[in-house]
Amino acid sequence: MGSYNSTLSPIETCVSAICNGRLECYHLPQSNLDQTWNKLYNLALSQYPQIVIRPNNASEVSQAVKCASDNGYKVQARSGGHSYGDFQMNNDTWHASVGSGYRLDDLDKQLHQNGGRAIAHGTCPGVGVGGHATVGGLGPSSRMWGSALDHIIEVEIVTANGTIVRANEDDYSDLFYAVRGAGASFGIVTEFVFKTHPEPGSVVEYTYSFSFGQQQEMAPVFEQWQELVYDPTLDRRFSTLFIAEPLGALITGTFYGTKEEFDQTGISQKIPGGGVINVAIHDWLGSLAHIGETTALYLSDLATPFASKSLAFNRGDKMSKESIDTIFDYAGSTDAGTLLWFVIFNSEGGAMADTPYNATAYPHRNAVMMYQSYAIGIPTLTATITDFVSGVHDKIKQAAPGANMTYAGYIDVSLDRSTAQLTYWGDKVPGLREIKGRYDANNVFQNPQSIQFLG
Repeated sequence: MGSYNSTLSPIETCVSAICNGRLECYHLPQSNLDQTWNKLYNLALSQYPQIVIRPNNASEVSQAVKCASDNGYKVQARSGGHSYGDFQMNNDTWHASVGSGYRLDDLDKQLHQNGGRAIAHGTCPGVGVGGHATVGGLGPSSRMWGSALDHIIEVEIVTANGTIVRANEDDYSDLFYAVRGAGASFGIVTEFVFKTHPEPGSVVEYTYSFSFGQQQEMAPVFEQWQELVYDPTLDRRFSTLFIAEPLGALITGTFYGTKEEFDQTGISQKIPGGGVINVAIHDWLGSLAHIGETTALYLSDLATPFASKSLAFNRGDKMSKESIDTIFDYAGSTDAGTLLWFVIFNSEGGAMADTPYNATAYPHRNAVMMYQSYAIGIPTLTATITDFVSGVHDKIKQAAPGANMTYAGYIDVSLDRSTAQLTYWGDKVPGLREIKGRYDANNVFQNPQSIQFLG
């Protein structure tokens, strides 16, 4: 293990013993500016961990959690490395065992190479599986297959006392319930077992670009798009985005099937017309790359200082023509403080509603649509920018007064812990707090908006 250094703090001594002389195993950030291991996503926020460790396996994760707990530190995991060795496909069941350090693009390649399989997930290729699949994991194929967490059939997880358990519907079922939707509050998943699907043979990608002189001209286009999204008979193989931006709008459509099958649905006649249309036919991996390129400016993992808001809309939250006009009038008449702003609406529903509400901690089974906004400050985030984002959000809230929850993957940093918990998990919070008390009564796994055991 090497010679003992008496100048080390107790936590560093403990972590150093886990690393056993291994280089690039742990790091002590010296300040907020030390981004060596603590690379920020939202540069408007300051995150300063006391110590960062890169464990190699579940045993080292367990030991690190014990070090933190014994020395009074709180713990949060961050996935998104390259765990190429942590993948195994069962060719009888087509269940994939996946290390939580995988990024989505690497996972897609492994699934493709091991039987041409696939799961649903989001559009950003650099996102880590660990955080994504435990919060939800929403993407274009979710209307057809459900979210990423709906594919989880088992997890290996390290709990707050360092115990390594395997949780599923039969064993540690309460923990398995909580991890699927609120995972960061309950432990560190070191392995997922996913059910998988055969890759779709063909994917139709539609992109409609609209250029307007004024924001107000986007209102009728969005109204028509919302009609399509709220159609209760909308084919589950289809998903779509509406992205409003300063000088126009972008509508994407993804259909998992052939061009002939898409034409038979009649959807193409319902998508707003008048824009510049681009149609492409891809295979599965080509579709994933196309979606990533199309939305890269809006949903990539590029680090920037930004403000964001979001909301989930159920069937009764459909916005009226008048309220849509008000939203776009506001966006067109208010100084945003930046030209880099986007308001993104995405379709939900379909298979997302197939999983019973009480089966997982994910609460948005009845959502038909979601929205998220991004306004980027270059070089800094100003009050004008944050006021604009809040103003758009207020107008949308007024348009859908019954909508009061949002997806925990679309973090709103302005919310305090109590408000955040209810916003992300709603009436599931009391039950989640009970489970938290059983597995983490000392709140070892904690962030400013996580589920907290109150004692």
